[in-house]
Amino acid sequence: MSVSYFVRYDIEIADLPAFLRRYREVHVPLVARWPGLRRMGRAVLMAQLEFESEAAMNAAFASRERAQAREDFKQFPRFDGTVVHQAMAQEEVFRAAWLDGNEEGA
Repeated sequence: MSVSYFVRYDIEIADLPAFLRRYREVHVPLVARWPGLRRMGRAVLMAQLEFESEAAMNAAFASRERAQAREDFKQFPRFDGTVVHQAMAQEEVFRAAWLDGNEEGA
């Protein structure tokens, strides 16, 4: 089982390319340093942060690295809308046979 933390940006912003550039070039490298973070999904305006367990996620939330990322968020270009945070435990209940050994290439 792993735990994912989703951050969904429901926003309107005048210069979306600038927002995305700063998000990917500055904010993602800060978040990538969180202890226990296994992977961060690539999406336009939804980030999926995956941890080994709920304990690992909670440890990352209490870390200095998360505090740095929260400070960086304050430097984002101004936008209108909401940013939704949601944690979700996941357990695989089905895997197509063709995925075995080919998950990244699917």
